[in-house]
Amino acid sequence: MSEKFWLAVQYPLKSAKGSQRDHWLKDKVREYVELSLADANLGHVDGFDMGKCMSDPKKYALNIFCVVTEEERSISLVKRVLRESRLDYTRIKIATMPYGIEAGTYTLKYAYRKGVTDFSL
Repeated sequence: MSEKFWLAVQYPLKSAKGSQRDHWLKDKVREYVELSLADANLGHVDGFDMGKCMSDPKKYALNIFCVVTEEERSISLVKRVLRESRLDYTRIKIATMPYGIEAGTYTLKYAYRKGVTDFSL
């Protein structure tokens, strides 16, 4: 069986609860990514969280979590789906970590602009 990874797509938010559009975005991203990962047989969307960042309570984020089998292919697929579907691709960060590690940390794999090097939930 293939090695599995957690893949997190993160969007910045302006408030803990998010706006009506943030909730729409959450639903659409989950739907499009789930369909695309399933069609490519790469994994599935496992859930999301929305609210304060654990690393900085003054910042807010929407995190969408996926379990994937091929890290690089899955990252490329998610980026393409979000870009082609116009789901705020220019605001995302994508990070991964090995699946099954309890106290693991995510490694940033893609950021919406150059110079962004940090990722935390």
